[in-house]
Amino acid sequence: MQRRLNDAKKRLIDKIVYQAKEHEQVVAGIPIETYIRQYFRSVPAEDLIEHSPSQLCLMALSHLHFARKRKRDEMLINIVNPSDSDAAWPPDRTVLQTVCKDMPFLIDTITMVLHDLGLSIYQTIHPIMRVQRDDQHLLTYLYADDETGADLTSESFAHVELERVGDKNKLNILKQRLKSALNDVHACTSDWQAMREKAIQIASEIRDEPSVVREQDRLESAALLDWMADNHFTFLGYREYLLETGDDELVLKPRRRSGLGILRGKDGRPTKIDNPNVEKAILRQVKSRSPLIITKANSRASVHRPVRMDYIGVKRFDKHGEARLEQRFLGLFTSAAYSRSPREIPWLRRKIKKVMRSFKLPAMSHADKALMHILESFPRDELFQSSNEDLKRIAEGVLGLQERQRVKLFIRRDPYRRFISCMIYVPKDKYNTAVREKIEAILLQGFEGETVESTVLISESALARLQSIVNISPTSSHRSKLAHIEEQIVAAIQTWRDGLRDALYERLGHAAGARLYDLYADSFPLAYEEDFSPMEATFDLERVDQIAAGESDIRMALYRPASFAFSHLRFKIFQENHPIPISDVLPMLENMGMRVISERPYRCRLSEERQVYLQEFEMISTSSDTPDLADINLRFQDAFEAAWRGHAESDGFDHLVISAGLTWRDTSLLRAYCRYLLQTGLPFSQLYMEGVFQRNPEFSRLWMSLFAYKFDNAADDKARSEKVDAQIAVIKEFINAVSSADEDRIFRSFFAAVNATSRTNFYQRTPDGGAKSYISFKLDPHKVPGLPKPLPMFEVFIYSARMEGVHLRGGPVARGGLRWSDRREDFRTEVLGLMKAQKVKNTVIVPTGAKGGFVCKKLPKGDREAIQAEVISCYKTLIFGLLDITDNLIDGKLVPPANVVRHDADDPYLVVAADKGTATFSDIANGVADDYNFWLGDAFASGGSVGYDHKAMGITAKGAWESVKRHFREIGVNTQSEDFTVAGIGDMSGDVFGNGLLMSKTARLLAAFNHLHIFIDPDPDPATSYAERQRLFNLPRSSWEDYDKKLLSRGGGIYSRSTKRLALSKAAKEMLDIPVDGDDPAPVDVIKAILTMRVDLLWNGGIGTYIKAASESHGDAGDRSNDAVRVNGNDLRCKVVGEGGNLGVTQLGRVEYALNDGRINTDFIDNAGGVNCSDREVNIKILLNLAMTNAKLSVTQRNRLLVKMTDEV
Repeated sequence: MQRRLNDAKKRLIDKIVYQAKEHEQVVAGIPIETYIRQYFRSVPAEDLIEHSPSQLCLMALSHLHFARKRKRDEMLINIVNPSDSDAAWPPDRTVLQTVCKDMPFLIDTITMVLHDLGLSIYQTIHPIMRVQRDDQHLLTYLYADDETGADLTSESFAHVELERVGDKNKLNILKQRLKSALNDVHACTSDWQAMREKAIQIASEIRDEPSVVREQDRLESAALLDWMADNHFTFLGYREYLLETGDDELVLKPRRRSGLGILRGKDGRPTKIDNPNVEKAILRQVKSRSPLIITKANSRASVHRPVRMDYIGVKRFDKHGEARLEQRFLGLFTSAAYSRSPREIPWLRRKIKKVMRSFKLPAMSHADKALMHILESFPRDELFQSSNEDLKRIAEGVLGLQERQRVKLFIRRDPYRRFISCMIYVPKDKYNTAVREKIEAILLQGFEGETVESTVLISESALARLQSIVNISPTSSHRSKLAHIEEQIVAAIQTWRDGLRDALYERLGHAAGARLYDLYADSFPLAYEEDFSPMEATFDLERVDQIAAGESDIRMALYRPASFAFSHLRFKIFQENHPIPISDVLPMLENMGMRVISERPYRCRLSEERQVYLQEFEMISTSSDTPDLADINLRFQDAFEAAWRGHAESDGFDHLVISAGLTWRDTSLLRAYCRYLLQTGLPFSQLYMEGVFQRNPEFSRLWMSLFAYKFDNAADDKARSEKVDAQIAVIKEFINAVSSADEDRIFRSFFAAVNATSRTNFYQRTPDGGAKSYISFKLDPHKVPGLPKPLPMFEVFIYSARMEGVHLRGGPVARGGLRWSDRREDFRTEVLGLMKAQKVKNTVIVPTGAKGGFVCKKLPKGDREAIQAEVISCYKTLIFGLLDITDNLIDGKLVPPANVVRHDADDPYLVVAADKGTATFSDIANGVADDYNFWLGDAFASGGSVGYDHKAMGITAKGAWESVKRHFREIGVNTQSEDFTVAGIGDMSGDVFGNGLLMSKTARLLAAFNHLHIFIDPDPDPATSYAERQRLFNLPRSSWEDYDKKLLSRGGGIYSRSTKRLALSKAAKEMLDIPVDGDDPAPVDVIKAILTMRVDLLWNGGIGTYIKAASESHGDAGDRSNDAVRVNGNDLRCKVVGEGGNLGVTQLGRVEYALNDGRINTDFIDNAGGVNCSDREVNIKILLNLAMTNAKLSVTQRNRLLVKMTDEV
């Protein structure tokens, strides 16, 4: 890879040289090729290939042109902001060019200035050119590498590309700073040798001259100066100061012409120390007999490294022992000075030896070695600057740590009161950048600091060492409590998990806290730790633990942080293995009166396979009243959980949980009555009624109180009656004060409905004490204003989140089937019509008519088995709701249902039967009745496995077929021996349709439809099609889709009703009188054509009203789901209509068809056989059950007897 880059670089430079030769006269006498190759020689290939050859060529030639004239020691600085048209440089950058004498530290210093101004560097090119200049300072020659010359001078060409600086003022500052810094570079490099020799000279002088200073101190001082001169110190400046001292003042007077390096040329005025505290500190240093002052200068180095300069002051004493002269060196100790052992460095070696001796430790002992390691690794600047006393104190403290995982702070105050040096030891595993920043902030505050600079040492030790220099004002009080600062640092470096452990111990005790910590300390993600305190996490951990232990699959928390406004809340949801989709959560929360502002998700890992998802929502209550968190907390969580689990529906009634103080069960009850009133035809949408209740939460409370007073069995009858009467008066007063007509009607409708209610299961409980998942209530329809006629005597409405159902009875002894309806919006209308027909049909038996129906609100998609399971579950819920509030007979005595307050007469007679969609459910119903120990036993639902199965007997179809046979006999057709054509409504899995189309082997079924499919067979063979229909009838839960397509006649087919257009054959279109050349018809058009096609018989074995009179509207038919396919009676072209199903034709539609020569009965005549059969079964079982109760007949004997009686029945 590198070889390819180098080859690419070589080719690129060749191209630059080629282009540059066109500019030979840029600077006369300069060999361009030599210049180009030297200019780019040291530039990395990766940097070069970012530019084009022409751009690089112009860049290099521009620099050469800029360098053409330079005076000796002159610093040429050029700063350019290229324009868009400038081809030499990228327009998004600022270009810096310098030309000067080659000196050390040039690039370091330039980089330092740029970084100090916050400017990013993109590219640096720094060739050293060996040039010749004439007397006019013009470039005359550029030397090749192998050339030499008497006038040869090495010059530095620096090209730096940095981020574009658009501010002209900033550009001026940059130029000034660069000029000053480069002048300092020139000064210190020019005088470097002189400063070095000065150090050697001073060393020689203090070593040999008599002095009041102890000999060992003089010798060590001299040795240190020699050591510095031996490339261990970068000399930047030197100056001598005359010291004039008194009892309480100090004057520093620079000696003229003594300055070297960056201190040359400074003015020679005396310096008076104005701050008394600083002056006293300096006086102490000056008056001490120590020959050296080693500290840090106030200013940072402008050359090489941007750090405080090292200050080495050599004091010279007079014969009286007074310091009269300071010879000051400024510079930087080199890297070698920091890497060498301090025992090899003059001045330090003696200091370390003294400190080691003061501990009096056995030589080579563990403690002795540990102490030596501490001193060896001590910050080098601190070794130089610390007094023996400070060094011993800090080393002793560090030795006492003994690698313990704890925090320790050591400080040393600068004698000149400029800074405080802090060494902080912290456990290594807890140290990071954030910890450093926290510690720096604590130190700044604790020591009233202005700035802080830190370095860190991380080694094999268990402790990390942070050294922080806190720069302070000389006027600062410097008072601080070290123990308090150390406590703050301990708290700051404590990890979130440390805090979690402590919080768990504090809240839950050591045993329980330790268990949770061991299990879950590593479970929370970093984002969670950043957002929540450890104490908050202790509560969340308990919820996570409950989920992990299997106590629940969801947990919640509603709370208000202390900093939040009262209308703001936060809501947490914990769920195992997957989060709740936010699209599901938001509607639930908004329905409860919350506006969601944000969501923050977190995943808590329990193991590789298990995790708990936490979602936190920030919300604002939209309620006009500020929610009382303590009041709403549990209700809110219960309501959300009920909606999430599907126990309750989520809609605008949930708003009342907060605004009206209702529970989720209360809102479910209101919702149930709302759904009931919608079924009765109340002309308002549910959404509108929700808004009315939200605006009037007081009515919700009053209504619920009335319901509770009336049906909660906790009170005696007298107290209940008094409370109910009083509450009715309050509600009437409230309604009378309502100004809106709509609100008045809605409130009166709810009020009337609860007054009409005579029983409810609302206060019943499941065996485990929980609320039931459904609500049922019994009403007197005569007390509900505006109900459509005819009015049943009794009505029971059953509601749950999964289903809704109704049961209507024409009298105390009434019977009829239960239907699975698909008319969700108006199933009561459908059931009411069926009850009316049932009452007419039941004229042939003792009981009057009854009918029930239910809708499934959460049918699964696709899978037939899953759909059937859901239908059965909803059917059972309907039965539960009926039996919950029905009286029982035990040993001939009436037993009311448990926890039901009755406001009506005894009512133990309840029987049901199969209907469309529930043909095989009788055993299920009887099983439920058996669980309830209901007195009718398996007489409760006729047609079960022990009884007379209408489908197996074909009783309903046989009765209807007798009517068909009579109609055809009247026109001279024998349906049992002659072929005849049929169009049908239904499919072969149905009782009436399936049995009916097996009554004659000569029937030719041309077309049929059900709710899923359309069947077309233009020219069927009677025998073949009969056999296939019989196969489908015997196939469990068959559909037209199961019909063998190979047996269809030419042009036949089976089509889905969900298809947009049906590609019918020519034969099918001709049969249905659909234009052959027209567009493919829609399914609704095909169904209309089937209903009106020319056939002998239209056989109705399905659900729905498909035929009306021309004078009627579709609304008059009361079956919205079939409005699109309904036809008029005068459009029928069949000769006979046979009805096994109910309500297929309106009464006016029958009349209209009959007046057009059609042959039709009322539907109850055609299917009365099933009704009569069921009534006989029920009465026979009641009779035989008495014999069983008296032990005169066993169950087996009774069942055998029922079978024997089948033909008579």
